[in-house]
Amino acid sequence: MDLMQLLDMVLHVDKMLGQVIANYGTMVYVVLFAIVFCETAFVIFPFLPGDSLLFIAGAFCATGAMNPWLLVALLLIASISGNTINYWIGSLIGHKVMERDYRWIDKNALKKTHEFYEKHGGKTVVLARFVPIVRTFAPFVAGFSEMTHRTFQLYNVLGALFWILSLVLSGYFFGNIPFIQKNLNTIVLIGVGAAVIPLLLGALWKLFRRVASKA
Repeated sequence: MDLMQLLDMVLHVDKMLGQVIANYGTMVYVVLFAIVFCETAFVIFPFLPGDSLLFIAGAFCATGAMNPWLLVALLLIASISGNTINYWIGSLIGHKVMERDYRWIDKNALKKTHEFYEKHGGKTVVLARFVPIVRTFAPFVAGFSEMTHRTFQLYNVLGALFWILSLVLSGYFFGNIPFIQKNLNTIVLIGVGAAVIPLLLGALWKLFRRVASKA
C-alpha cells in the first residue's frame, strides 16, 4: 500500500471499514484507536471521521466482525486520553501567552473565556463530542482558558462515555437499517440540537431577567 492509498483509507475508513477488517483482521482495532485518538488529541486533525466511524463500527460488531466490548473499551481510552493531551497542549500554550505581553492578544478576553469555561465549560466539553471540528478544538480551548483539570476530566470522561456508547450501541442495534445509514449525519445533528436548544433558551431567559431587573 502506497502513501496515497493509506491516506485515502484513513480519510474514508468509515466507508471502507469492511475492507479494512477483511484485509487486516484484528489490526482494525489499532486503526480505529489511532483515528479516534488523533482526532481528539491534535487540533490539526479535525477532518478525521468520527461519528460515522463509531456508528458503522457498531454495525460491524452486530455482524460478529468485531468484539463490541473490546471496541468500546479501546475507543473510550483513545477519546479520554486524546482529549487530555489536547487539554494539556492548550494549557501549555495558554500559560506562555499569559506570561508575555502580546499586543495582538486580549488578556481580558482570555480571562473572560476562563470564567465562561468555569461556569459552562462542562456542558461545552460534553456536547462538543457530538459536533465535528468543535470536538477537536473544545479540549484545546478548555486548557487554553485554564479550566481546572479536575473539572475538565469529569466532563471529559462523561462526554466520552455518552459519545462512544451512544454511537457504537446505536450502530450495533440500528446500523444495518438503510434509512439510518443514509441519514446518519442528520440524525446526529438533530440529537445535538435537542440537547443544545434548551441550554440556549435557558441562557436567553437569564439574560432577559437581568435586563428586566436593571430596567
